[in-house]
Amino acid sequence: MELRPFSDPSLYVNRELSWLHFNRRVLEEALRADLHPLLERVKFLAIFSSNLDEYFMIRVAGIENQLEAHITDRTIDGHTPAEQLAAIRAIVQEQLALRHNCFTNDLLPALKAEGIEFVRVSDLTAAEQHRVSLYFRKEIYPLLTPLAFDTGHPFPFMSNQSLNLAIELEDEEKNQLKFARVKVPALLPRILHVEQMTGSHRVSSTTRLVWIEDVVASNLAQLFPEMRIVQAHLFRLIRNADIEIEEDEAGDLLKTIEEGIRSRRYGNVVRLDIAPTMPQAMQELLINNLGIQAHNVYASDSPPGLDCLMELLALERPDLKDVPVTPANPLTGNPRQHNIFNAIKKKDRLLYHPYDSFQPVVELVEQAAADPNVLSIKQTLYRVGSNSPVVRALMKAAEAGKQVAVLVELKARFDEGNNIVWARALEDVGVHVAYGLPGYKIHAKLT
Repeated sequence: MELRPFSDPSLYVNRELSWLHFNRRVLEEALRADLHPLLERVKFLAIFSSNLDEYFMIRVAGIENQLEAHITDRTIDGHTPAEQLAAIRAIVQEQLALRHNCFTNDLLPALKAEGIEFVRVSDLTAAEQHRVSLYFRKEIYPLLTPLAFDTGHPFPFMSNQSLNLAIELEDEEKNQLKFARVKVPALLPRILHVEQMTGSHRVSSTTRLVWIEDVVASNLAQLFPEMRIVQAHLFRLIRNADIEIEEDEAGDLLKTIEEGIRSRRYGNVVRLDIAPTMPQAMQELLINNLGIQAHNVYASDSPPGLDCLMELLALERPDLKDVPVTPANPLTGNPRQHNIFNAIKKKDRLLYHPYDSFQPVVELVEQAAADPNVLSIKQTLYRVGSNSPVVRALMKAAEAGKQVAVLVELKARFDEGNNIVWARALEDVGVHVAYGLPGYKIHAKLT
C-alpha cells in the first residue's frame, strides 16, 4: 500500500469551511421539534445568525484582505483565497435558504399556534395604526436622522451590523427622484409588542409582535413630509471587525487595542444583506458606494439580523422553554458559616461545570479576599462580566492591603472593551495588572 505524503491536500479539512459545517449543526438544532421546546429552537436560530455575523466579521474579512493583497498562496488543503470565498458563498447561500425555510415555514406557524404572532402594521385596524403612529412620533422619531444622498450630500456612513432603510423619494415640485437612508435605531428593541405600542388593555390569548423597521417604514411620511415615498427597502451590512495587532511594534498594548476597537466600525464591508425584491438599480447604488463586489451581497426573504430573536426568550412562556436546571453545589452551606478552605483541606473537590455550580469558585475568591491569613491573590481573567463578583472581590482584597496580581487578556475577541474597563478599575485600587503576553492569547483560567 502506497502512503501519500503529508503534503497531499486531500488529507486536510479547510478551516473556514469546517466552521460553516459546525454552524450548520447549530441551525439543525432549530429544526428539531422532536428534541427542543419551541422557544429553545428560536434561540438556536438566533445563535446561528449571531455566529454567522461574527464569522464574516473575522474569518471572511481576513480572506477578503488576502484577496485584496493579491495573495494566491494555497492553504494546506489546496484552496486559494478566491476559491475559499467562492466555496464559502455557496455554503452560506444554502444555509440562508435553510434558515429562511426554518423561520418562515416552521417557526412562525408554530409560534402563531402558541399565541405568539408576528404581524404587519398594515394588518392592524385603523385605530391601532393611528396609535402606532403616535408611538412612532413619541418614541422612535426623535432617534431617526434621515440622510439624503445626491450631488450635494456624500454617501452616508453606515456602521457595522446596522439596519437601514434605502428609500427612493420623488420631489413632486421639481419632478426629481432622490435617494435617502434612514438607520433603524439600535437603542430600541428590534421586536415591538403591539399591545404596548397601542396601550391596549384587551384580554387576548395572543401576543402580537411587529418588527421595528416595519413601524419606521410605515411612518416615513412623517420624516419626508413634502416628498412622495416611491419605495423603501431594508438592508444590513457587516464590516471587518478584526483587530490587527503587530505585537512586536505595539509598545502599549492597551492603547493599541483601544484604537482597534474604535476602528471596528470603519472596517471594510464584507457582507450586504438585502431582500430579493430590492431593485437592481438600488443594489448597484449600494454596491458602488460601499466599495464591495457582487459576491458580498446576500439576498434572503427572511428579515436580516435574526440574532434579535433572542428577545423572544424574555416572553413569560415557561411551557415553551427548557425546564430550568439548578446546578448542584457539592460545597453547600451559607458562605458566612461555611469556609471553602476548610472544605478543601478535608479532601479535593472537583467541580464539573455547568452541572455543578460555579458559586464555590466565587466564594473561594471572596473568602480569600477577606481572610487575614491570605497574603496574596494571583489570577487570570479572560472574559469578565459586566457585574463580576470575582473582580469585586479582587478589588476588595487589594483595598485590604493584600498583594493582588491579575493577568487580563485584552485579546478576548469582542470583550476587549469590557476587559479594558475592568483592568483600569483594578489598577485604580492598586492591583498589579499585566496585559497578556506578546504573540500569545492567554485562555487559561487560573487562580
